[in-house]
Amino acid sequence: MAEATAPQDSVDAPALDESVTFTSELIRIDTTNRGGGDCRERPAAEYVAERLAATGLEPALLERTPGRTNVVARIPGTDPSAPALLVHGHLDVVPAEPADWTVHPFSGEIRDGDVWGRGAIDMKNMDAMVLAVVRFWARAGIRPRRDIVIAYTADEEASAADGAGFLADQHAALFEGCTEGISESGAFTFHAGPNMPLYPIGAGERGTGWLKLTAHGKAGHGSKVNRANAVTALAAAVTRIGEYEWPVRLTPTVRAALTEIAALHGIHPDLDAPGFDVDELLGKMGPAAALVAPTVRNSSNPTMLDAGYKVNVIPGHATAHIDGRTVPGGDEEFHATLDRLTGPSVDWEFAHREVALQAPVDSPTYGKLRAAIERFDPDGHVVPYCMSGGTDAKQFSRLGITGYGFSPLKLPVGFDYQALFHGVDERVPVDALHFGVRVLDHYLRTA
Repeated sequence: MAEATAPQDSVDAPALDESVTFTSELIRIDTTNRGGGDCRERPAAEYVAERLAATGLEPALLERTPGRTNVVARIPGTDPSAPALLVHGHLDVVPAEPADWTVHPFSGEIRDGDVWGRGAIDMKNMDAMVLAVVRFWARAGIRPRRDIVIAYTADEEASAADGAGFLADQHAALFEGCTEGISESGAFTFHAGPNMPLYPIGAGERGTGWLKLTAHGKAGHGSKVNRANAVTALAAAVTRIGEYEWPVRLTPTVRAALTEIAALHGIHPDLDAPGFDVDELLGKMGPAAALVAPTVRNSSNPTMLDAGYKVNVIPGHATAHIDGRTVPGGDEEFHATLDRLTGPSVDWEFAHREVALQAPVDSPTYGKLRAAIERFDPDGHVVPYCMSGGTDAKQFSRLGITGYGFSPLKLPVGFDYQALFHGVDERVPVDALHFGVRVLDHYLRTA
Protein backbone atom coordinates (compact mmCIF):
# COMPACT_ATOMS: atom_id res chain seq x y z
CA MET A 1 0.00 0.00 0.00
CA ALA A 2 1.07 3.59 -0.59
CA GLU A 3 1.44 4.32 3.11
CA ALA A 4 3.87 1.44 3.57
CA THR A 5 6.05 2.59 0.69
CA ALA A 6 5.97 6.31 1.41
CA PRO A 7 9.51 7.59 2.05
CA GLN A 8 10.57 8.45 5.57
CA ASP A 9 13.60 10.55 4.56
CA SER A 10 16.05 11.18 7.36
CA VAL A 11 14.00 12.82 10.12
CA ASP A 12 15.12 11.27 13.38
CA ALA A 13 12.98 9.89 16.19
CA PRO A 14 13.67 12.84 18.54
CA ALA A 15 12.19 15.23 15.93
CA LEU A 16 9.00 13.19 15.80
CA ASP A 17 8.81 13.05 19.59
CA GLU A 18 9.53 16.76 19.95
CA SER A 19 6.74 17.72 17.55
CA VAL A 20 4.33 16.09 19.98
CA THR A 21 5.99 17.34 23.18
CA PHE A 22 6.29 20.90 21.92
CA THR A 23 2.64 20.95 20.78
CA SER A 24 1.50 19.72 24.19
CA GLU A 25 3.70 22.09 26.16
CA LEU A 26 2.81 25.13 24.06
CA ILE A 27 -0.89 24.37 24.60
CA ARG A 28 -0.27 24.42 28.35
CA ILE A 29 0.95 28.00 28.05
CA ASP A 30 -2.32 29.92 28.02
CA THR A 31 -2.02 32.60 25.35
CA THR A 32 -5.72 33.38 25.03
CA ASN A 33 -6.33 36.49 22.95
CA ARG A 34 -9.63 38.09 23.99
CA GLY A 35 -9.05 41.16 21.88
CA GLY A 36 -8.52 44.70 23.03
CA GLY A 37 -4.97 43.89 24.09
CA ASP A 38 -6.04 41.22 26.59
CA CYS A 39 -3.32 38.66 25.88
CA ARG A 40 0.24 37.85 26.90
CA GLU A 41 2.27 35.76 24.47
CA ARG A 42 5.64 36.31 26.14
CA PRO A 43 5.83 32.98 28.04
CA ALA A 44 5.25 31.07 24.77
CA ALA A 45 7.69 33.32 22.93
CA GLU A 46 10.37 32.66 25.54
CA TYR A 47 9.65 28.92 25.26
CA VAL A 48 10.32 28.81 21.50
CA ALA A 49 13.20 31.29 21.68
CA GLU A 50 15.01 29.17 24.26
CA ARG A 51 14.73 26.08 22.05
CA LEU A 52 15.84 27.98 18.97
CA ALA A 53 18.82 29.41 20.83
CA ALA A 54 19.85 25.90 21.85
CA THR A 55 20.50 25.19 18.15
CA GLY A 56 22.95 28.06 17.84
CA LEU A 57 20.50 30.54 16.33
CA GLU A 58 20.10 34.06 17.73
CA PRO A 59 16.36 34.65 18.03
CA ALA A 60 15.19 38.24 18.55
CA LEU A 61 12.33 38.88 20.98
CA LEU A 62 10.40 41.94 19.83
CA GLU A 63 7.50 43.79 21.45
CA ARG A 64 5.34 46.73 20.53
CA THR A 65 3.44 46.32 23.79
CA PRO A 66 4.91 44.76 26.94
CA GLY A 67 4.09 41.05 27.07
CA ARG A 68 2.97 40.88 23.42
CA THR A 69 6.14 39.19 22.24
CA ASN A 70 7.26 38.08 18.77
CA VAL A 71 10.26 35.88 17.95
CA VAL A 72 12.29 36.11 14.72
CA ALA A 73 15.34 34.04 13.75
CA ARG A 74 17.17 33.46 10.46
CA ILE A 75 18.74 30.19 9.33
CA PRO A 76 21.44 30.84 6.71
CA GLY A 77 21.11 28.84 3.50
CA THR A 78 23.80 27.32 1.33
CA ASP A 79 22.95 29.46 -1.71
CA PRO A 80 23.41 33.17 -0.92
CA SER A 81 21.91 34.12 -4.28
CA ALA A 82 18.60 32.37 -3.55
CA PRO A 83 15.69 34.44 -2.20
CA ALA A 84 14.81 33.82 1.44
CA LEU A 85 11.69 31.98 2.59
CA LEU A 86 9.54 33.07 5.54
CA VAL A 87 7.98 30.42 7.80
CA HIS A 88 5.59 32.00 10.28
CA GLY A 89 3.13 30.92 12.93
CA HIS A 90 1.19 32.74 15.62
CA LEU A 91 1.43 32.02 19.33
CA ASP A 92 -1.95 33.37 20.47
CA VAL A 93 -5.19 31.40 20.54
CA VAL A 94 -8.89 32.21 20.76
CA PRO A 95 -10.74 31.76 24.08
CA ALA A 96 -12.00 28.36 25.23
CA GLU A 97 -14.62 27.59 27.88
CA PRO A 98 -13.38 24.59 29.93
CA ALA A 99 -16.92 23.50 30.85
CA ASP A 100 -17.66 22.80 27.17
CA TRP A 101 -14.66 20.54 26.61
CA THR A 102 -14.03 16.82 27.13
CA VAL A 103 -10.58 17.68 28.49
CA HIS A 104 -9.32 20.98 29.87
CA PRO A 105 -8.47 23.15 26.85
CA PHE A 106 -5.07 24.10 28.27
CA SER A 107 -4.03 20.66 29.48
CA GLY A 108 -2.18 19.58 26.34
CA GLU A 109 -3.32 16.08 27.24
CA ILE A 110 -2.34 13.21 24.93
CA ARG A 111 -5.29 10.86 24.75
CA ASP A 112 -6.37 8.20 22.24
CA GLY A 113 -3.54 9.13 19.89
CA ASP A 114 -4.38 12.86 19.82
CA VAL A 115 -2.91 15.96 21.45
CA TRP A 116 -5.85 17.89 22.94
CA GLY A 117 -6.22 21.58 23.67
CA ARG A 118 -6.73 25.07 22.36
CA GLY A 119 -4.17 25.67 19.65
CA ALA A 120 -3.72 22.00 18.69
CA ILE A 121 -4.90 22.93 15.18
CA ASP A 122 -4.74 26.73 15.25
CA MET A 123 -1.76 26.80 15.31
CA LYS A 124 0.61 25.59 17.99
CA ASN A 125 0.92 22.33 16.07
CA MET A 126 2.67 24.13 13.20
CA ASP A 127 4.74 26.15 15.66
CA ALA A 128 5.90 22.89 17.23
CA MET A 129 6.59 21.09 13.94
CA VAL A 130 8.77 23.93 12.66
CA LEU A 131 10.66 24.02 15.94
CA ALA A 132 11.21 20.26 15.78
CA VAL A 133 12.55 20.49 12.21
CA VAL A 134 14.97 23.29 13.09
CA ARG A 135 16.34 21.32 16.04
CA PHE A 136 16.70 18.21 13.89
CA TRP A 137 18.73 20.17 11.35
CA ALA A 138 21.04 21.37 14.12
CA ARG A 139 21.65 17.81 15.33
CA ALA A 140 22.22 16.50 11.81
CA GLY A 141 24.27 19.43 10.53
CA ILE A 142 21.72 20.21 7.80
CA ARG A 143 21.41 23.58 6.11
CA PRO A 144 18.60 24.56 3.75
CA ARG A 145 19.30 25.79 0.22
CA ARG A 146 17.86 29.25 0.85
CA ASP A 147 17.76 31.38 3.98
CA ILE A 148 14.80 30.47 6.18
CA VAL A 149 13.37 33.21 8.38
CA ILE A 150 11.34 31.79 11.28
CA ALA A 151 8.75 34.12 12.84
CA TYR A 152 6.52 33.35 15.81
CA THR A 153 3.99 36.15 16.10
CA ALA A 154 1.62 37.68 18.62
CA ASP A 155 -1.92 38.99 18.10
CA GLU A 156 -2.93 37.11 14.96
CA GLU A 157 -6.32 36.29 16.49
CA ALA A 158 -7.13 40.02 16.78
CA SER A 159 -5.76 42.86 14.67
CA ALA A 160 -2.11 41.68 14.39
CA ALA A 161 -1.13 45.21 15.44
CA ASP A 162 1.14 43.78 18.14
CA GLY A 163 2.31 40.95 15.92
CA ALA A 164 2.90 40.63 12.21
CA GLY A 165 1.73 44.18 11.56
CA PHE A 166 4.29 45.52 14.02
CA LEU A 167 7.04 43.34 12.54
CA ALA A 168 6.25 44.38 8.97
CA ASP A 169 6.10 48.06 9.85
CA GLN A 170 8.96 48.35 12.34
CA HIS A 171 11.33 45.45 11.66
CA ALA A 172 11.24 44.93 7.91
CA ALA A 173 15.02 44.46 7.83
CA LEU A 174 14.66 41.10 9.58
CA PHE A 175 12.80 39.82 6.52
CA GLU A 176 15.23 41.13 3.92
CA GLY A 177 15.32 38.92 0.86
CA CYS A 178 12.09 37.05 1.69
CA THR A 179 9.94 36.71 -1.39
CA GLU A 180 7.58 33.93 -0.30
CA GLY A 181 6.21 32.52 2.92
CA ILE A 182 4.28 29.57 4.31
CA SER A 183 2.00 29.36 7.30
CA GLU A 184 -1.33 28.00 8.53
CA SER A 185 -4.52 26.66 7.00
CA GLY A 186 -3.34 24.48 4.15
CA ALA A 187 -2.03 21.03 3.20
CA PHE A 188 -4.31 19.16 5.59
CA THR A 189 -6.21 16.05 4.51
CA PHE A 190 -9.77 16.80 3.42
CA HIS A 191 -11.66 13.58 2.73
CA ALA A 192 -13.94 14.50 -0.17
CA GLY A 193 -15.31 10.99 -0.62
CA PRO A 194 -14.24 7.36 -0.74
CA ASN A 195 -10.60 7.16 -1.84
CA MET A 196 -10.50 10.91 -2.48
CA PRO A 197 -8.14 12.52 0.05
CA LEU A 198 -7.54 16.13 -0.92
CA TYR A 199 -4.72 18.35 0.31
CA PRO A 200 -5.82 21.95 -0.27
CA ILE A 201 -2.90 24.39 -0.36
CA GLY A 202 -3.79 27.97 0.47
CA ALA A 203 -3.12 30.19 -2.54
CA GLY A 204 -5.22 33.16 -1.61
CA GLU A 205 -7.21 34.83 1.15
CA ARG A 206 -10.29 36.97 1.09
CA GLY A 207 -9.82 40.48 2.39
CA THR A 208 -11.03 41.46 5.84
CA GLY A 209 -13.47 44.32 6.36
CA TRP A 210 -14.79 44.49 9.91
CA LEU A 211 -17.37 47.26 9.91
CA LYS A 212 -18.99 49.50 12.50
CA LEU A 213 -22.44 50.81 11.64
CA THR A 214 -23.92 53.77 13.49
CA ALA A 215 -27.48 55.03 13.28
CA HIS A 216 -28.35 58.43 14.74
CA GLY A 217 -31.91 59.28 15.65
CA LYS A 218 -34.00 61.28 18.05
CA ALA A 219 -34.03 60.19 21.68
CA GLY A 220 -37.40 60.06 23.37
CA HIS A 221 -39.97 58.30 25.51
CA GLY A 222 -40.66 54.69 24.58
CA SER A 223 -44.42 55.22 24.73
CA LYS A 224 -44.51 57.83 21.95
CA VAL A 225 -44.34 57.52 18.18
CA ASN A 226 -40.82 58.25 16.95
CA ARG A 227 -40.16 58.36 13.21
CA ALA A 228 -36.44 58.98 13.83
CA ASN A 229 -35.80 55.83 15.87
CA ALA A 230 -32.12 54.89 15.59
CA VAL A 231 -32.79 51.28 16.54
CA THR A 232 -35.35 50.90 13.75
CA ALA A 233 -33.00 52.41 11.18
CA LEU A 234 -30.12 50.23 12.30
CA ALA A 235 -32.20 47.05 12.38
CA ALA A 236 -33.42 47.68 8.84
CA ALA A 237 -29.88 48.21 7.58
CA VAL A 238 -28.55 45.14 9.36
CA THR A 239 -31.36 43.04 7.90
CA ARG A 240 -30.63 44.28 4.38
CA ILE A 241 -26.93 43.50 4.79
CA GLY A 242 -27.51 40.07 6.30
CA GLU A 243 -29.98 39.03 3.60
CA TYR A 244 -28.06 40.42 0.64
CA GLU A 245 -27.03 37.89 -2.03
CA TRP A 246 -23.59 38.94 -3.25
CA PRO A 247 -22.87 38.26 -6.95
CA VAL A 248 -20.37 35.62 -7.98
CA ARG A 249 -16.80 36.80 -8.60
CA LEU A 250 -14.41 34.01 -9.57
CA THR A 251 -10.74 34.82 -8.95
CA PRO A 252 -7.89 32.86 -10.58
CA THR A 253 -7.26 30.78 -7.44
CA VAL A 254 -10.94 29.92 -7.07
CA ARG A 255 -11.23 29.10 -10.76
CA ALA A 256 -8.29 26.71 -10.43
CA ALA A 257 -9.85 25.13 -7.35
CA LEU A 258 -13.20 24.63 -9.07
CA THR A 259 -11.58 23.17 -12.18
CA GLU A 260 -9.30 20.73 -10.35
CA ILE A 261 -11.80 19.54 -7.76
CA ALA A 262 -14.56 19.17 -10.35
CA ALA A 263 -12.22 17.09 -12.53
CA LEU A 264 -11.71 14.66 -9.64
CA HIS A 265 -15.48 14.17 -9.69
CA GLY A 266 -15.46 13.57 -13.43
CA ILE A 267 -16.84 17.03 -14.21
CA HIS A 268 -15.20 19.39 -16.68
CA PRO A 269 -17.07 22.71 -16.49
CA ASP A 270 -16.70 25.68 -18.78
CA LEU A 271 -16.52 28.45 -16.21
CA ASP A 272 -16.88 31.09 -18.91
CA ALA A 273 -19.94 29.60 -20.60
CA PRO A 274 -23.03 31.84 -20.76
CA GLY A 275 -25.34 30.97 -17.91
CA PHE A 276 -22.68 29.09 -15.94
CA ASP A 277 -24.07 28.48 -12.44
CA VAL A 278 -21.34 28.11 -9.83
CA ASP A 279 -23.81 27.06 -7.14
CA GLU A 280 -25.07 24.23 -9.36
CA LEU A 281 -21.47 23.07 -9.88
CA LEU A 282 -20.78 23.22 -6.15
CA GLY A 283 -23.83 21.05 -5.59
CA LYS A 284 -22.17 18.31 -7.67
CA MET A 285 -18.85 18.45 -5.84
CA GLY A 286 -19.96 16.75 -2.62
CA PRO A 287 -18.16 17.62 0.61
CA ALA A 288 -15.33 19.31 -1.32
CA ALA A 289 -17.69 22.17 -2.14
CA ALA A 290 -17.06 23.44 1.40
CA LEU A 291 -13.49 24.32 0.39
CA VAL A 292 -14.67 26.69 -2.33
CA ALA A 293 -18.20 27.89 -1.56
CA PRO A 294 -17.23 30.65 0.91
CA THR A 295 -14.84 32.25 -1.57
CA VAL A 296 -16.85 32.64 -4.79
CA ARG A 297 -18.24 36.01 -3.68
CA ASN A 298 -17.93 38.77 -1.11
CA SER A 299 -19.80 38.31 2.18
CA SER A 300 -21.20 40.45 5.00
CA ASN A 301 -22.43 38.86 8.21
CA PRO A 302 -23.94 40.88 11.08
CA THR A 303 -22.27 39.81 14.33
CA MET A 304 -22.87 42.42 17.07
CA LEU A 305 -25.62 44.85 18.08
CA ASP A 306 -25.57 47.58 20.74
CA ALA A 307 -28.39 50.01 21.48
CA GLY A 308 -30.27 51.55 24.35
CA TYR A 309 -30.03 51.47 28.12
CA LYS A 310 -33.66 51.15 29.31
CA VAL A 311 -36.75 49.57 27.82
CA ASN A 312 -38.87 52.74 27.96
CA VAL A 313 -36.23 55.05 26.49
CA ILE A 314 -35.67 55.38 22.76
CA PRO A 315 -31.89 55.89 22.38
CA GLY A 316 -30.38 58.60 20.27
CA HIS A 317 -27.97 56.23 18.54
CA ALA A 318 -27.42 52.53 17.90
CA THR A 319 -24.43 50.57 16.61
CA ALA A 320 -23.78 47.24 14.94
CA HIS A 321 -20.77 45.35 13.70
CA ILE A 322 -20.46 43.41 10.45
CA ASP A 323 -17.86 40.82 9.50
CA GLY A 324 -17.21 41.66 5.88
CA ARG A 325 -14.93 39.68 3.57
CA THR A 326 -13.90 40.55 0.03
CA VAL A 327 -12.53 38.48 -2.80
CA PRO A 328 -9.41 39.82 -4.53
CA GLY A 329 -10.55 42.73 -6.66
CA GLY A 330 -13.85 43.03 -4.82
CA ASP A 331 -13.24 46.16 -2.74
CA GLU A 332 -14.94 48.68 -5.02
CA GLU A 333 -18.08 46.57 -5.28
CA PHE A 334 -18.06 46.06 -1.50
CA HIS A 335 -17.92 49.81 -0.82
CA ALA A 336 -20.67 50.70 -3.27
CA THR A 337 -22.93 47.91 -2.03
CA LEU A 338 -22.53 48.86 1.65
CA ASP A 339 -23.33 52.48 0.82
CA ARG A 340 -26.55 51.33 -0.82
CA LEU A 341 -27.54 48.78 1.84
CA THR A 342 -26.94 51.03 4.84
CA GLY A 343 -29.01 53.84 3.38
CA PRO A 344 -29.09 57.52 4.30
CA SER A 345 -29.81 57.05 8.02
CA VAL A 346 -26.87 54.79 8.87
CA ASP A 347 -23.16 55.58 8.65
CA TRP A 348 -20.50 52.91 8.31
CA GLU A 349 -16.74 52.74 8.71
CA PHE A 350 -13.99 50.14 8.81
CA ALA A 351 -13.12 49.04 12.34
CA HIS A 352 -10.38 46.83 10.89
CA ARG A 353 -9.35 46.24 7.31
CA GLU A 354 -6.86 43.99 5.52
CA VAL A 355 -6.21 43.29 1.87
CA ALA A 356 -7.21 40.22 -0.07
CA LEU A 357 -4.37 38.02 -1.32
CA GLN A 358 -3.64 35.78 -4.26
CA ALA A 359 -0.66 33.50 -4.86
CA PRO A 360 0.13 31.87 -8.21
CA VAL A 361 -0.68 28.19 -8.54
CA ASP A 362 1.64 27.74 -11.51
CA SER A 363 4.76 28.90 -9.65
CA PRO A 364 7.82 26.74 -8.88
CA THR A 365 7.06 27.19 -5.16
CA TYR A 366 3.54 25.82 -5.50
CA GLY A 367 4.95 22.93 -7.52
CA LYS A 368 7.42 22.08 -4.74
CA LEU A 369 4.70 22.31 -2.10
CA ARG A 370 2.60 19.90 -4.13
CA ALA A 371 5.53 17.54 -4.64
CA ALA A 372 6.32 17.45 -0.91
CA ILE A 373 2.81 16.30 -0.07
CA GLU A 374 2.69 13.76 -2.88
CA ARG A 375 6.05 12.35 -1.79
CA PHE A 376 4.64 11.34 1.59
CA ASP A 377 1.07 10.58 0.52
CA PRO A 378 1.15 9.38 -3.10
CA ASP A 379 -2.61 8.75 -2.98
CA GLY A 380 -3.36 12.35 -2.04
CA HIS A 381 -4.73 14.92 -4.49
CA VAL A 382 -3.21 18.36 -4.01
CA VAL A 383 -5.53 21.22 -5.02
CA PRO A 384 -5.34 24.99 -4.58
CA TYR A 385 -7.90 26.92 -2.59
CA CYS A 386 -8.60 30.41 -1.32
CA MET A 387 -9.08 30.83 2.42
CA SER A 388 -12.38 32.36 3.46
CA GLY A 389 -10.69 34.20 6.34
CA GLY A 390 -7.23 35.60 6.79
CA THR A 391 -3.80 35.02 8.30
CA ASP A 392 -0.64 36.96 9.09
CA ALA A 393 0.26 36.59 5.41
CA LYS A 394 -1.77 39.77 4.90
CA GLN A 395 0.64 41.79 7.02
CA PHE A 396 3.74 40.21 5.54
CA SER A 397 2.42 40.94 2.05
CA ARG A 398 3.31 44.60 2.76
CA LEU A 399 6.92 43.49 2.42
CA GLY A 400 6.29 41.92 -0.98
CA ILE A 401 6.09 38.39 0.45
CA THR A 402 3.74 36.03 -1.38
CA GLY A 403 2.05 33.70 1.10
CA TYR A 404 0.89 30.10 0.87
CA GLY A 405 -1.14 28.17 3.42
CA PHE A 406 0.96 25.09 4.12
CA SER A 407 0.74 23.41 7.52
CA PRO A 408 0.85 19.74 6.50
CA LEU A 409 -1.20 17.15 8.39
CA LYS A 410 -2.32 13.70 7.27
CA LEU A 411 -5.70 13.21 8.93
CA PRO A 412 -7.91 10.12 9.24
CA VAL A 413 -11.36 9.76 7.69
CA GLY A 414 -13.95 11.44 9.89
CA PHE A 415 -11.55 13.97 11.41
CA ASP A 416 -13.23 17.35 10.83
CA TYR A 417 -10.23 19.64 10.76
CA GLN A 418 -12.09 22.78 9.78
CA ALA A 419 -14.73 22.38 12.50
CA LEU A 420 -11.99 22.34 15.14
CA PHE A 421 -10.70 25.79 14.20
CA HIS A 422 -11.97 27.92 17.12
CA GLY A 423 -14.16 24.93 18.07
CA VAL A 424 -14.68 22.72 21.11
CA ASP A 425 -12.41 19.71 21.74
CA GLU A 426 -9.70 20.97 19.40
CA ARG A 427 -7.06 18.26 18.95
CA VAL A 428 -4.48 16.93 16.50
CA PRO A 429 -3.44 13.31 15.88
CA VAL A 430 0.10 12.37 16.88
CA ASP A 431 0.54 10.62 13.53
CA ALA A 432 -0.47 13.82 11.74
CA LEU A 433 2.29 15.73 13.52
CA HIS A 434 4.83 13.09 12.49
CA PHE A 435 3.67 13.40 8.88
CA GLY A 436 3.89 17.17 9.04
CA VAL A 437 7.46 17.12 10.37
CA ARG A 438 8.57 14.85 7.53
CA VAL A 439 6.88 16.99 4.88
CA LEU A 440 8.18 20.27 6.28
CA ASP A 441 11.71 18.92 6.60
CA HIS A 442 11.71 17.76 2.97
CA TYR A 443 10.12 20.92 1.58
CA LEU A 444 12.18 23.42 3.56
CA ARG A 445 15.45 21.73 2.66
CA THR A 446 14.64 21.66 -1.04
CA ALA A 447 12.60 24.87 -1.40
